[in-house]
Amino acid sequence: MTGNAGRTGMAGRATRAGSQSSAGELLALVRSGRATTRGALQQVTGLSRATVGQRLDRLFRAGWLREGAAGPVDSPLGGRPSVRLEFDDSHAVVLAADLDTRHARTAVLSLTGELLAEHTGSLLIEDGPDAVLGELGRWFGELLEKAGHRAHEVCGIGLSVPGPVDSDTGRVVQPPMMPGWDGYDIRTRLARSFAEHTGAESVPVLVDNDANLMAYGEQRTGHPDCSAFVLIKVSTGIGAGVVVDGTIYRGMDGGAGDIGHIRVPEGADALCKCGSYGCLAAIASGGAVARRLAETGVPASSGSDVRDLLTAGHPGAAALARDAGRQVGDVLATVVTLLNPGVLMIAGDLAGTPFLTGVRELLYQRALPRSTAHLDVVTSRLGDRAGLVGAGLLVVEHLYAPERAEERLLAMGV
Repeated sequence: MTGNAGRTGMAGRATRAGSQSSAGELLALVRSGRATTRGALQQVTGLSRATVGQRLDRLFRAGWLREGAAGPVDSPLGGRPSVRLEFDDSHAVVLAADLDTRHARTAVLSLTGELLAEHTGSLLIEDGPDAVLGELGRWFGELLEKAGHRAHEVCGIGLSVPGPVDSDTGRVVQPPMMPGWDGYDIRTRLARSFAEHTGAESVPVLVDNDANLMAYGEQRTGHPDCSAFVLIKVSTGIGAGVVVDGTIYRGMDGGAGDIGHIRVPEGADALCKCGSYGCLAAIASGGAVARRLAETGVPASSGSDVRDLLTAGHPGAAALARDAGRQVGDVLATVVTLLNPGVLMIAGDLAGTPFLTGVRELLYQRALPRSTAHLDVVTSRLGDRAGLVGAGLLVVEHLYAPERAEERLLAMGV
């Protein structure tokens, strides 16, 4: 009796656990590849065949799932081949924008991260949020036409900004390089701008820091098996994005990764844009290198100018970039010792051979051998598109997460 009672209890727990598997959770299992047939979904969730069928039917009616090719017959007794279930990425598109201090990139992306159309143009972040977000809405309208999609197909917008973001509110918090943006309601303004320029209904808007989204895009598309991933963006400023177990690590209120404002002895007399002296960004960012070049008579005023000089093989720019890399590498020795990442990626305007050489010189000299034994130090794979891809993926993961997906299905009446 004890054995039967134990089996009954286990069966009861399995049934109760299975009953909690919503349509949204089934979708997550299919999207992740953990269960891609009806039989596999029954096995993983403990749900009956009929219940799985009912919940899958909701996903089919929403246009979120489709049937793919039949797989091989696993049973030696034969039988029908299992029909593979697939996430249907054709039912909607995502809009993404990546703001820098002097220009912006916008794109239309598929739900799997494929760029369908893209636009880059000058846009000064110092013009303020109302003007900048208004212009982005206009760009989005034009891009949708270019991509051959209509506004009602857009399920959400992702925005990358060069400042710390409170992810709960989508508002930037005391951003050194974004005058006039502190505490501004970015989500509402961008959604309104999109509606004004397209006539569409309001859509969800997600906002995050640029380094966070670059790290997310690079990790998800190029290093999905890396459980501790760090990206360093060195452009006009310096920031870091950290992805742990597939999730962006933001800290308590979005301030994680702001390594550009770590104090370094060599910069004691250097004034940073944040108002303090001695920040890493004040001596080793693209903006700092540009200022040093300008002092020698070389026309440069931003990280993008330095990138152009490095591409052209300018020896002075290469020497200063290597020196900046050494400064950053010294700080990264602490970062690597603390986080023990598997991949350390260098991205941004200075992410070339001179800067990377400097980083490696100091990093491997200062960090414990144990911390770097299994570390890959690499440069960006997605390049300038990393922030766009990350912003698009962030929107998709938010909208199709189990609880949110269930809410959306109910709102659609399916």
